Amino acid sequence: MTPAIPVSVVDFVNAWPLTWGFLKGAVEGFLPITDMPSACADRLARGEVQAGIIPAIEAARIPGIRIVRGVGIAAYDRVRSVLLVSRVPFPEIRSVALDTSSRSSAAMVRLLLADLYGVTPDFHRAVPELPRMLATADAALLIGDPALTAKAEGLHVLDLAEGWHRLTGLPFVFAVWAVRRDVPPEPFLWSRDYARQRIGEIVDAAVARTGLGKALVAEYLESNLHHDLDEDDERGLAEFYRRAAARGLISSPDLPPFSGVPLVPRSFS
Repeated sequence: MTPAIPVSVVDFVNAWPLTWGFLKGAVEGFLPITDMPSACADRLARGEVQAGIIPAIEAARIPGIRIVRGVGIAAYDRVRSVLLVSRVPFPEIRSVALDTSSRSSAAMVRLLLADLYGVTPDFHRAVPELPRMLATADAALLIGDPALTAKAEGLHVLDLAEGWHRLTGLPFVFAVWAVRRDVPPEPFLWSRDYARQRIGEIVDAAVARTGLGKALVAEYLESNLHHDLDEDDERGLAEFYRRAAARGLISSPDLPPFSGVPLVPRSFS
């Protein structure tokens, strides 16, 4: 009997439209291991898993991987679950606490603060608890479920996808499926299709997880985010790599190779 292929998955609401099939044991031949986004990348880099849904920037840092083309976690102009929350106006930020599970968003917040507001603050890692983060820094970066449920009344809030779109006019790709060379891409597309057929079930689970209203959660998963990536998303990813490389956050602006799956045009109907 062929051993199951270990795959690192994120158990955040924003990833469920990609990971639901793995989390529910519906993708045969794979053994899912749940991790934070940063831990998914670390496991893949160490060779503990053969595939993982990883922060997009980490795909540029792990040798020998391929990106599964056509799927990922992306947003065009508002994401809701990747937020910079600040006690002071953004041009006055001098220190930022970064969610420990963040990698791509941590890189993007550096780019946005520099290119939109002309500031290069100090950064440090912190547990994603907003009051504690703001007790030690001017601003805090939150991602995933902690960002969705953050209480930010009276504070300055930047949705990073909005900031990126303002800066570049492009969507931002937050996470991708990354696989080792011999791992086929089809199961990752199948998991997405499995989730698409069960979106009502996923919305109900997300409401139970976050305590947010059903209409808001449905809008978040079906409108704010998109999980079918197209040419615009790849252009956004390439621009992110270009800017990240220019600031020394990655060694090269080149995209990793893609696993051979045709792009699926996004429908706006």
